[in-house]
Amino acid sequence: MQVEAVVFDVGRVLYQWHLRHLFEKIVDDRARLETLLGEVVTEEWHFEHDRGRTLGEMVPERIALYPDFEPEIRAYATRFNETIPGPVPGSHALVERLDARRVPLYAITNFGAEFWAGFRPSEPIFDRFRDIVVSGEEKLAKPDPAIFALAEARFGRSASTMLFIDDNRANVDAAAACGWHVHHFTDAAALESDLADRKLI
Repeated sequence: MQVEAVVFDVGRVLYQWHLRHLFEKIVDDRARLETLLGEVVTEEWHFEHDRGRTLGEMVPERIALYPDFEPEIRAYATRFNETIPGPVPGSHALVERLDARRVPLYAITNFGAEFWAGFRPSEPIFDRFRDIVVSGEEKLAKPDPAIFALAEARFGRSASTMLFIDDNRANVDAAAACGWHVHHFTDAAALESDLADRKLI
């Protein structure tokens, strides 16, 4: 079936994201930095917030486990936007081109509810989106098929009419298994080519 709407992931598709971007600013010792990122404030631990746990639960628990890293753990909670240095090159231009052609735009993002509340208001690109499913708000995260079913219901469209774009292969495979058109994102140039082939831009 023809694609009628485009559904973006946010992190590493629309915006660059890495915990290192914040912690390189505040940790001078290289060995400490690598221990911090490899054992303490890891992406796996961060994913708990994406799945719906609150910072009020997570941060004290982590400080109790790693008291020597209390300043960095607290910085994670209070300075999260500094882990997002800016847009992925070229992606916002594609959003603007799709929007100019009146292609309905949506997003499904693994993003903690508290962090989303602090990030979304400063980013007007999201004003072009009709709806955004945020994992932390729903307490469902990709690649759980339930989040794709929720998105279909929320967006009022069947999977077979939507193109889902994500950098994470597991998420792409999960969406495909649910009947979505998919694009495994690597860079904006490859996405542009795919969108053009589909006559969306």
